[in-house]
Amino acid sequence: MAAAIPLCHFTTPATTFPSHPILKNAHLKPPLQLPRFSQKPIIAPFLKQVLKQTSLKEAFQTLTSLFSDQNSIPFCLEEVYSSVLELCASKKALSHGQQVHAHMIKSFSGYDSVFLSTRLVFMYGKCGSLSCAEKMFDKMSHRSIFTWNAMIGAYVSNGEPSRALNLYRGMRASGAPLDSCTFPCVLKACGMLHDLHCGAEVHGLAIRCGYESIVYVVNSLVAMYAKCSNLDGARKLFDGMTENDIVSWNSITSAYAANGESVEALGLFRDMQKVGLAMNTYTYVAALQACEGSSFLKLGMEIHAAILKASHHVDIYLANALITMYARCGEMNEAARIFYEMDEKDYISWNTLLSGFVHNGLYKEALQFFYDMQDAGINPDQVSLLNVTAASGRLRNLMNGMELHAYAIKSGFDSGLQFGNTLLDMYGKCGNVKYMGRAFDMMLDKDSISWTTLISGYAQCKSYYGALELFSKAQMEGVGVDVMMMASILLACGGVKNISYVKEVHGYILRRGLSDLELHNSIVAVYGECENINYARRMFESIKFKDVVSWTSMITCYLHNGHANKALELVYLMKASDVEPDSIALVSILSGAAILSALKKGKETHGFIIRKGFVLDGSLANALVDMYARCGALDTSHKVFNCMRHKSLALWTCMINANGMHGCGKAAIDIFHRMRDENVVPDHITFLVLLYACSHSGLIDEGKKLLEVMQSEYLLEPWPEHYACLVDLLGRANHLEEALQFVESMQTEPSAEVWCALLGACQVHSNKELGQIAAKKLFELGPENPGNYVLISNVFAASQKWKDVEEVRMRMKECGMKKNPGCSWVEVGNQVHTFVARDKSHPHFEDIYHKLAQITETLKREGDYVPQTEYVLHNVEEEQKVQMLYGHSERLAIAYGLLGTPDGTPIRVTKNLRVCGDCHTFCKLVSKFFGRQLVVRDANRFHHFNKGVCSCGDYW
Repeated sequence: MAAAIPLCHFTTPATTFPSHPILKNAHLKPPLQLPRFSQKPIIAPFLKQVLKQTSLKEAFQTLTSLFSDQNSIPFCLEEVYSSVLELCASKKALSHGQQVHAHMIKSFSGYDSVFLSTRLVFMYGKCGSLSCAEKMFDKMSHRSIFTWNAMIGAYVSNGEPSRALNLYRGMRASGAPLDSCTFPCVLKACGMLHDLHCGAEVHGLAIRCGYESIVYVVNSLVAMYAKCSNLDGARKLFDGMTENDIVSWNSITSAYAANGESVEALGLFRDMQKVGLAMNTYTYVAALQACEGSSFLKLGMEIHAAILKASHHVDIYLANALITMYARCGEMNEAARIFYEMDEKDYISWNTLLSGFVHNGLYKEALQFFYDMQDAGINPDQVSLLNVTAASGRLRNLMNGMELHAYAIKSGFDSGLQFGNTLLDMYGKCGNVKYMGRAFDMMLDKDSISWTTLISGYAQCKSYYGALELFSKAQMEGVGVDVMMMASILLACGGVKNISYVKEVHGYILRRGLSDLELHNSIVAVYGECENINYARRMFESIKFKDVVSWTSMITCYLHNGHANKALELVYLMKASDVEPDSIALVSILSGAAILSALKKGKETHGFIIRKGFVLDGSLANALVDMYARCGALDTSHKVFNCMRHKSLALWTCMINANGMHGCGKAAIDIFHRMRDENVVPDHITFLVLLYACSHSGLIDEGKKLLEVMQSEYLLEPWPEHYACLVDLLGRANHLEEALQFVESMQTEPSAEVWCALLGACQVHSNKELGQIAAKKLFELGPENPGNYVLISNVFAASQKWKDVEEVRMRMKECGMKKNPGCSWVEVGNQVHTFVARDKSHPHFEDIYHKLAQITETLKREGDYVPQTEYVLHNVEEEQKVQMLYGHSERLAIAYGLLGTPDGTPIRVTKNLRVCGDCHTFCKLVSKFFGRQLVVRDANRFHHFNKGVCSCGDYW
């Protein structure tokens, strides 16, 4: 006998298993010739105990020493093989188990042991080799009940519940008896498939077989009903048990936790504590699973403390549950602390923390942790890729997302439906419609989520017609339509601004019965985007239970359609309905206050933000800074800006723009330099507002330099708007010839914005000849903005070319365009009052006109005011021109401001058009002779009038 050779290598050449450490120094000898079986088996009770307490290597060394003398083997060989196979199963040591199997075949080729064959089926199943287990099972000529149970269990433990149930039916058909061990495996398969009907049938069979009182069978029934979302059935079984063991309690607690019934689950956990039941790892895991959300954080921490107090060993299973609990409750620092203190980590540990970062919006941290995971030698699995791909999408990191896609293809993870949907979402959020379409086409399986994600991605990337075409294709494919898909289609309809499409989709939603609150809110929003306020309002009023999104949608609808006053009125109604605004609603409210220069409303909203503890960052911070700037309170705007610890590019840009609109060009450039010192990289918008600031402050050299920096340092190709800004800058400074040269030297064809800027400068400086050239060029381009047509008309009118004026008006009429009437707003008391030219709709219009007449008379008498009728570009008599000037909307607003505000307080007026030269003179004189500071914001900039002087220096 070759006693030196370990049992697991008896008949297999060493070269077959080079990875095993024992083989490195093994000396091969002839194979063992072991006896078939001992006639008088001697059972050593300590054999299994020895194997359980040692490693595989040590166990095999022990067995080798026991086999050193063939004639004195104290064990039954069947017992030996059974114990070794059980050890291989527990350690999931497939290669070792295969070696033992090979030895058995060679040593006992003529022996057919049902017991050992069953052990082999069990071992292969536990080691994850279903094919080997099936081969072993199929070639058995005789099968015991344990064999059937072992194979059913193998299917269940390897995630094949359908095959487990098919085998169970075959077992029943063969007439094989069932025992109490059959039912837990079969019931688990039913639970995995959420097949309540089959589970109930098995329950009935268990009762007929008399196993309904066996604790572990009842526990399996409880778990099955819970997995099938039948908590009532699970609870009835639990309550009907005469004796509940720890497994029973864990099963029912876990059932409630898994079904989102956190309060009931934690109540059961408390009951377990009261009855003094000794808890184990599964108990604590079930309780921790119930702690989901910040409201359960305190309870989760108490359970954590109870674990530590009980000196309970925090094994890997329990540590993973703690990481999950803290991540769900938003405490990622604590989750990370537990992770890094773990002695041993598995894939679940890494993926749980990675998932926690993603679900808590810590996308950069998720990417860094993913790299740490790779550095630690952990190869990403499908769960890791799902999380980090989602994080790349949220960060709009296309390059990183593409790398992950490539890795998934290389690793074979790209074929899964869930990963495919995540990939579509990533490409959509990164704005790459092309790659998103390709990824969709490559997917082998697609579901309604795939189609919805694709359509949503197209809509969000502003490929609106593409989204509508995909929707038609989805209907032809018979894809189920859900709320999310319809919300994306509405977004696409809003993007194309086609009211017919919106009405059609609205009717489709009603016919399909998909009208839930989310869709109602989307319909309100999209009608607003299509400028149909009446339909939006009717839809809004039809919503019985309005949430904050409903109110915000309608407020935004009013704002986008030039009805800021109605938007703020709606805010008061929302407050009366006990609906509190969220951060998005607050941004809309601040926007409304900014449009109307309603400083009191803006301050009131700022106070609400502070009282309610809103975090001032992102769009809310931008809106607040912008609101104060647009309400004329530039100092306050600076204070809010300086209080922000973390300043985004958008916030820096907003502050630069604030200074620009107030004519503080040098201050705007100083902020830009501060931004660069903070290593914040500017974008196109930043340079656009910088050029705008230079234009309104006459900073020609600075403007030219900034355009050069934009191209040379930041490699940003200017937009037509940038060129238009530079032309405007040169034109306002009366460098009209240089402006024309710049336009003619442009490598690309000058856009309507460029010619409009030149035309506006020509009008300001009364350069009729150059103005007519620019007007004709602009007219040929057929601008879409009605304001451009009005500017062209004004240039022709200034030259008294009334036929040309009429031609422009006819073109506007053909295009369905209307001139926006002059409109001004003034805040008096707690209300914003609106005035249009020669308005008599105000309740106090008689007092207003009387006051305006007094003001005009005073300015004529004391300030030598003479109406400048050249600013009236209409073919009417001189006296009528004077009356038209007197009726300008800003004068009515100022008159009402003088009537309704205390002496000495500033009057803030907002106008939707540019202030004419005569009204500019009027405002200067009012500030001087009536001792009032006037803050007037027109379509271009702010004018601060004080003691007869304007902050613009008569340069606007």
